[in-house]
Amino acid sequence: MRLSVIILVGTAVLIAVAAAFGTLLLAFPEAALAEETIGVLGGDSGVVQWGFAAAAASAGLSAAAAGYAVAHVGSAAVGALAEKPELMGRVLVIVGLAEGIAIYGLIVSILILNRLG
Repeated sequence: MRLSVIILVGTAVLIAVAAAFGTLLLAFPEAALAEETIGVLGGDSGVVQWGFAAAAASAGLSAAAAGYAVAHVGSAAVGALAEKPELMGRVLVIVGLAEGIAIYGLIVSILILNRLG
């Protein structure tokens, strides 16, 4: 089996397991939370569930977008470095900017979770 097929299947399995656990947490929030706390939103379980879903979507989608961006920018960077090795510093900054997408998504998800209480 080719390495790319193995990586693709592994990624698909990981996403399926994460989706299954996320669905269980949204379907049965009482089992996921050890104690019931009333946060800023007044303790409405529907609002809390949507808040958790929004935080998960923010972190997950931004990480996926950052991975996509780094893959394309990284492949272009390797091509540029093959021709001109002195571009290493500039290329590293550009790849770091693409990775910033994931950091912003993580910050947004932390802010959402803090707002939930």
